Amino acid sequence: MKHVVILGAGFAGLELATRLSESLAGEVRTTLIDGNDSFTFGFSKLDVLFKGEPKADVQLPYADVSKEGLEFRQERVTSIDPEARRVTTDAGSYDADILVVALGAAYDLAATPGFEEGGVEYYSLPGAERMRDVLADFDSGRILIGILGHPFKCPPAPFEGALLLHDHFVERGLRDAVEIRVAGPMAAPVPITKEVSQSFLDALGERGIEYIPNQHIAELDTQENEARVADGESIPYDLFVGIPVHRAPQVVLDSGLADGGWVPVERTNLATRFPEVYAVGDITALPMAKAGVFAEAAARVVADDIAARLHGEELEQPYEGIGNCYLEFGGGAVAKVEANFFGGPEPTARLVGPSRELAADKVEFASTRRARWFG
Repeated sequence: MKHVVILGAGFAGLELATRLSESLAGEVRTTLIDGNDSFTFGFSKLDVLFKGEPKADVQLPYADVSKEGLEFRQERVTSIDPEARRVTTDAGSYDADILVVALGAAYDLAATPGFEEGGVEYYSLPGAERMRDVLADFDSGRILIGILGHPFKCPPAPFEGALLLHDHFVERGLRDAVEIRVAGPMAAPVPITKEVSQSFLDALGERGIEYIPNQHIAELDTQENEARVADGESIPYDLFVGIPVHRAPQVVLDSGLADGGWVPVERTNLATRFPEVYAVGDITALPMAKAGVFAEAAARVVADDIAARLHGEELEQPYEGIGNCYLEFGGGAVAKVEANFFGGPEPTARLVGPSRELAADKVEFASTRRARWFG
């Protein structure tokens, strides 16, 4: 029986472990390793931030995962040897016949001087809780949402934050006293398509929110409350909300898997240059958005590729980079970005909605995965 070791229990790790249990029960045993004790949908952080949801209510404990042939270990990965397919954790070591690295992207707050002490973020649960508390005391001034690097997870998230901040201050009767701006290194909110970018810009403009393109924020001057841009200019703020610089976790960088900061893989099946070693999800260097839906779809392909190899067959359906990202538009409405990165000569995307029907679809999206992965 082959031993599959999966590092990381996010969208990719959970879907891969579930699919292996369904399709290869009795042929493989799977060890799923993650340093956390629970999973959280990325969009749930907005519920913590804007709806006051307790952190415990949006966390799904890994202890609830129960699949045939699957063992979950809450351990921190300390080293990866991709040549030997050996993994060391803070509790032991594992030798894998097949190794899958799905550790996601890490946040490097220190990459932007001044950010840790002078800004807030909502890409982590503790960050969302802290920002919620800061917003409670903020009643006037300039809010700057700064995208501090590219690529970053969930491309709509900075603009969701801006639209929901608008609603937040409207509900408090303070919108006229608050200026909201978004600054980022991209020339447009969604660089792969002018139409979707314009939809974002229109939604922001209707709410009096400005997007400032081509801004590479190098540091925060916390004394003057200014974001210093690489070209020497500065943008003033009273509250700085940052989308942190993303990078591969240090244990992956140290392993030799990465090249240029991310892990290169075969686009068709997510295989790395090391035999029987895959990388899935946000950690890869594929030229596409980093988001859970794409990681989940890639995990299905990896499961199919593992099954095909075990049975002496070829992978029938390669990875296509197709997925939908939900986008909170405020007022209870949700839109959906449908993207296709590898299905044609150029990546494509289109915006559907916003509507309350799509808000219900988003709820169903979370519900089906919760049931599938956690039972």
